[in-house]
Amino acid sequence: MEASNQIIQIKPWAEEDLNLLFQINSPEMMQHLGGSESEEQILKRHKRYLELGDRGRMFSVIVLPEYEHVGSVGYWETTWNGESIYETGWSILPAYQGKGIATNAVKLAIDEAASMNKHKYIHAFPSIDNPASNAICRKLHFQLLSECEFEYPPGNFMSCNNWRLSL
Repeated sequence: MEASNQIIQIKPWAEEDLNLLFQINSPEMMQHLGGSESEEQILKRHKRYLELGDRGRMFSVIVLPEYEHVGSVGYWETTWNGESIYETGWSILPAYQGKGIATNAVKLAIDEAASMNKHKYIHAFPSIDNPASNAICRKLHFQLLSECEFEYPPGNFMSCNNWRLSL
């Protein structure tokens, strides 16, 4: 998929992606997600990503031909308002933002989720204060259902938009 003259791909999360997770954990990257995590929290997150199994999938986002890892994207099962759904989320390093990479990576992850034929919907819950992530939802034709309070990380409540896309 092309993004501003760059071709991207998504690759299943692997052991060697731990360094990328530490890069994503910067204060700038985590400002809409409750702040940076401790090293212990990052190691636990990495383990969860590796062990998602049939409950979802995390990917590293790679720019080609340089094969540079520039972010993450994924989907996972959750329950929202009593309904079993997929949730999606993404993070692209600052130097690569604004180039269409995140939009293309989310589209590829949605295609993967849809191919599982497991859930009717995929939701995204970006902070209402995150214009870039909300713009991605609009570009990919998610339907804005409502504003909501969302707990992420545990113990931190934030105001989010509830976007939904039919798979």
